[in-house]
Amino acid sequence: MARLLQRWLPRRWRSPLPLPAALWRETLQQHPFLAELTTTEQTRLQQLCGHFLLEKEFHGAHGLVVTDAMALSIAAQACLPLLHIASPTARSSRDPMDALDWYDDFVGIVVQPGAAVAMRESIDAAGVVHRYREVLAGEAMDRGPVMLSWEDVAQAGQVAGSGSNVVIHEFVHKMDMRGMQAGDTPDGAPAMTQGLWGAAHSAQARQHWRRTMTEAYTQFREALNVAERFGGERPWLESYAAKDPAEFFAVTCEAYFVNRERFALECPTLLPLYDGFFRAHPP
Repeated sequence: MARLLQRWLPRRWRSPLPLPAALWRETLQQHPFLAELTTTEQTRLQQLCGHFLLEKEFHGAHGLVVTDAMALSIAAQACLPLLHIASPTARSSRDPMDALDWYDDFVGIVVQPGAAVAMRESIDAAGVVHRYREVLAGEAMDRGPVMLSWEDVAQAGQVAGSGSNVVIHEFVHKMDMRGMQAGDTPDGAPAMTQGLWGAAHSAQARQHWRRTMTEAYTQFREALNVAERFGGERPWLESYAAKDPAEFFAVTCEAYFVNRERFALECPTLLPLYDGFFRAHPP
């Protein structure tokens, strides 16, 4: 009951869930991209996690029991993109906890033991309906829950070198979806504000974002096409990034947060773009 009452209070009046010190240390140690954060950043991340765990509900699927360690692992990775970002609803606020507003359109997080299989349907240019199965390590639903495969989440520390992270991927999708109208689809361009990259207004910031992202996306697709058709060197990023701009945004964000050094080499034009967006409020 006390936790339910806390959830209804404005965030600034709440007491975030206390995180056991030993469990927090273990979470940092298991994820090198978290362990390398500064002490100030780790403290802020811990505070974000306390509020995140208070606001969200975890549900294990197919008999999976979500332990405190599992929930904290997911929370820490989900909150990493919020560490220095401005709130989408309180842009003048300097309270770093307001960054959690990016995730305020849902409560549930469903954790599967392994990958899920979803039935998909598409219509080609000739009007023919195609039905197929898609194996998912995660899925973010507009105004709905986030689904994650624990098998993939648990490998976050081991796959960080390849720039992969399923939690960040799905939660960045939620950021992209925030504020969408019913029936819209994410397009890889989350809410923009004035002041980003020196923009005088939000429309100018959005134009800069779209121009930079479109150029990087086109270059990636061309490099992937050359590699597949002529046997050239494949891009470092996962080829799934070529699917559409929304997936390109999510895949590149994975790499940005878990392997910044390699990301800077592979995506030099995106580094200042993402720094300007995700690091609007450095400590």
